[in-house]
Amino acid sequence: MSGKDAWERSFDKGFRETDQREVQPVLKTAKVQSAYTQGHFLCSSCSKIFPLHRMLTRHLKCHSAVKRHICNFCGKGFNDTFDLKRHMRTHTGIRPYKCDLCEKAFTQRCSLESHLKKIHSIHQNYAYRERRSKIFVCEDCGFTANQGDTYFLHIRDHHPTSPLLRKYLRKQGMSFQDRLDMLLFPRFV
Repeated sequence: MSGKDAWERSFDKGFRETDQREVQPVLKTAKVQSAYTQGHFLCSSCSKIFPLHRMLTRHLKCHSAVKRHICNFCGKGFNDTFDLKRHMRTHTGIRPYKCDLCEKAFTQRCSLESHLKKIHSIHQNYAYRERRSKIFVCEDCGFTANQGDTYFLHIRDHHPTSPLLRKYLRKQGMSFQDRLDMLLFPRFV
């Protein structure tokens, strides 16, 4: 039996063979139309190729007519909160990623890293899938912090009505009364 026959047989059973050792379940959604070829996933709308199915799934959102996240400034719609946040910085002028060598600032970390490489010949050596240090950015005023607690205190003190503050307190597992006390009496909690 040829490799193609084995692939078709596994596909018929609801599985897609990615290599000899690994079999992935096929995602059964009417909206995901893609072809699987040689370890890659092909977008049927624009023919872009992705190495992972989750990357294709995220990409497919850009072809959707429904945009769940709308810019308050210009009305442009996005399917991903990250894309909206990146876009919003074009309106607010917030540039949290600053070059320590020339004081130029950027809206995205990747733009800063590209600048460092091209302008200052500094190459960032990160291991595969290594996480960079997280920076917390206040999208209201541009304040940045390296620690979540510092960011939280800034939001609490400077933007007490921010929905981000309520979300942060919920994630911390605080009771409703504790959250209410924190918001109403921040200096005493």
